[in-house]
Amino acid sequence: MKRRTPRKTIARMLLGLVSAAVLWSAGLAWRINAYGRRHDPAPADVAIVLGAAVRDTVPSPVFAARIDHAVDLYRRGRVRRIVFTGGVGAGDRLAESEAARRYALRAGVPDERIAIETRSTITYENLVEARALLAATPPARVLIVSDPLHMRRAVTMARDLGLDAHPAPTPTTRYRSWRSKAPFLAREVWFHSLYLIRRLFL
Repeated sequence: MKRRTPRKTIARMLLGLVSAAVLWSAGLAWRINAYGRRHDPAPADVAIVLGAAVRDTVPSPVFAARIDHAVDLYRRGRVRRIVFTGGVGAGDRLAESEAARRYALRAGVPDERIAIETRSTITYENLVEARALLAATPPARVLIVSDPLHMRRAVTMARDLGLDAHPAPTPTTRYRSWRSKAPFLAREVWFHSLYLIRRLFL
């Protein structure tokens, strides 16, 4: 029987690892994309809006779509309160959450129905800080507001933090064509995979 050389064995192992990584990424990408189409219509106590970029003091189009969706949920009686998240980004003069609060106030949401946190810079921190804001009066049910492709990772994190979280993706998104969607989806596959690996060691 012909024995395999160490080089061939290593090559087969590497090919196997690459194949497994490709299959995992493809499967996760499909699940992320499918989850982004879910929207839980049942009323909730609060909507947590995940932060996004601010241009000077104005929410970016992506962030504005998230704020608009939260405002619409409030107007339709789907939520009683809104929590905006996001700190001050590099080069910005205003925290993302403060820019969102101003935007929502102009849209007619009462100030007493809005809470903000100004410390977080990434999704997990958004949710940790939002949970801390809600600790005094813990909500029974929470809607997570963000872009569709962000939903699966965000809701997974929120539930891991003990929140009864449900998806409320924005009905409009700038990531419509596959050309614009592919980089965002690839990013979500990468960060969601890292989070799932990290969770194994928590």
